[in-house]
Amino acid sequence: MQLAQKIIIADDHPLFRAALKQAVTQAVSGVEIVEADSLAAVQEAVDTHSDADLVLLDLHMPGTNGFTGLVFLRGQNPGIPVVVVSGSEEPVVMKRAIDYGASGFIPKSSPLDIIAEAISKVLQGEEWLPQALADNMDDVPAEDQAFANNLASLTPQQFRVLTMLTEGLLNKQIAYELNVSEATIKAHVTAILRKLGVHSRTQAVIAAQRLGVEPPKTELA
Repeated sequence: MQLAQKIIIADDHPLFRAALKQAVTQAVSGVEIVEADSLAAVQEAVDTHSDADLVLLDLHMPGTNGFTGLVFLRGQNPGIPVVVVSGSEEPVVMKRAIDYGASGFIPKSSPLDIIAEAISKVLQGEEWLPQALADNMDDVPAEDQAFANNLASLTPQQFRVLTMLTEGLLNKQIAYELNVSEATIKAHVTAILRKLGVHSRTQAVIAAQRLGVEPPKTELA
């Protein structure tokens, strides 16, 4: 008897999570759905449900900046495919999502039957993109790809610290937020700089911002 498939829906807007749940149940019979509303919640869901078959990931959620969440998830959990579901629908954004390890990209404006089709295709081991995506998009610059590979090597705590650095927080503020000592944060920052191949926290922040995606002007989610 085949086990029921398990899909994690990661989006911080309840209305769009509900729409995705409808599409998922339409695409997969007897599916188990796990919901998450932040990158930290996605990490926890993936740790708890390491047998998940798919993650549907919004690019714009608390704890992530553009492609950083995608890169981190793929680095930490390479066995679980990730499909980006986003209101950022520019072809270059879609192409970059694939280059950074996504198995598909579903625009949030897609009808439910298209979303269901995309989910089915990815679960069958295929890659899915909108038909309108240009085939001749440029590849991700080598410098950005190298940084993404380094980013994927961070531990969950190091990734959280980097995210807070990009938000402009000081070491003592990060220590307070994470309930650890400032010395611990300094050690994390040192490790982050070494893994990312940069020499200062400013360089780390600038590099991380290169993986950012401008939030859509109007978005249901």
